[in-house]
Amino acid sequence: MSIFTIAAILVGLSALFGYINHRIFHLPHTIGLVVMALAASLSIIGFDLINPSLQIGHKVTGVLRQIDFNETLMHGMLSFMLFAGALHADFSALRTRRLTIGVMAGLGTLISTFVVGALMWLVLGLLGIDFPFIWALVFGALISPTDPVAVLSLFKTVDVPDTLQAKMAGESLFNDGVGVVVFTVVVAIALAGGENAGDMGAAGIAELFLTEVVGGTVLGLAAGYIGYRAMHGIDESSLEVLITLALVMVTYALALALHMSGPIAMVVAGLFIGNRGVKYAMSEQTRDDVLTFWTLIDEILNSVLFLLIGLEVLVVAESIDLMWVALLAIPVTLFARTLSVAIPMAILSPWRTFTKGAVPVLIWGGLRGGIAVALALSLPDTEFKATILSITYGVVLFSIIVQGLSVKPLVRRMVGPGRRP
Repeated sequence: MSIFTIAAILVGLSALFGYINHRIFHLPHTIGLVVMALAASLSIIGFDLINPSLQIGHKVTGVLRQIDFNETLMHGMLSFMLFAGALHADFSALRTRRLTIGVMAGLGTLISTFVVGALMWLVLGLLGIDFPFIWALVFGALISPTDPVAVLSLFKTVDVPDTLQAKMAGESLFNDGVGVVVFTVVVAIALAGGENAGDMGAAGIAELFLTEVVGGTVLGLAAGYIGYRAMHGIDESSLEVLITLALVMVTYALALALHMSGPIAMVVAGLFIGNRGVKYAMSEQTRDDVLTFWTLIDEILNSVLFLLIGLEVLVVAESIDLMWVALLAIPVTLFARTLSVAIPMAILSPWRTFTKGAVPVLIWGGLRGGIAVALALSLPDTEFKATILSITYGVVLFSIIVQGLSVKPLVRRMVGPGRRP
């Protein structure tokens, strides 16, 4: 099946399920797509159990396996969605809260990684499941960052106070890059194993961190400035839209080639263009065209991504017998999220004041999404991959469906309606 045919099927299903959800179920668009795709996937599994000769699941899974979820998201869709999210972010609000965002994205992600890893290692050990500590840390690293795509889509349906929205958006935009670096380091150590684990010492980890994070930041700034200067001297909306598109694709490709953090580069470039570019390098017409274009790109890719998350149960179904472990992982990840929010906020409390109800909203609103699934799928074929993938998928589904649908009443209860502190 050609790439065009697969893309046509995905976009067609996104439109169909989105229409049905809009007319009948009235769920938030992205959550509705996950729910409907999940229901369709479970129905296919049910049909195969009733009449195995149909092999519907086998045929659909064959199509899904032609889509490398990790490659499609991490080396394709994510660049556009992160740039679009950063382009529309309130830069002044993020800059004002940069210390809080930095501490939560950095320290918070590390705290969550080690808490999830340690607790899952203990829980699985008590259940008699052989699961090395380093592979438990791998799971902790991939599940700890909040997903910027899921969190930013949440803001379209939930009226979150400005100060709280800035913290949630900033944390999710930046902890993704930090989380991928931590994941890369932990996986490298896990694969080295045993006596060779020492090959990646503190110097190697520091070098990787500097290359990925600092390199990605510098690359994003450079790309944003080049794009800004190119648009500053012209007033041609279609060309300026093309410049932003080229900026995203070329910069992300360079980041991958130079082993720098593509996600961080996209966020920095998006913030630069969304701040200086929109204000000083675009006419009113061009600004409307550029922002409209990236809003549409974001909406389309979001729809396809959340549809894929729901359909991926057919791929994960091979290890469905391990899904029950995800029920244990859900409270573990929520507890780790609690610590990763409460500890940084306690450290910052002498210098910063926080919105009423910030802690419970930040904890419950820290959604996990497609990035965690993509990282789990990217793991090499080891004996622990099936366990990690099953747990990850279960936690992500709970996060998107249960947390996503209940954040709005939580905000209304904890913060109060209409508050804009």
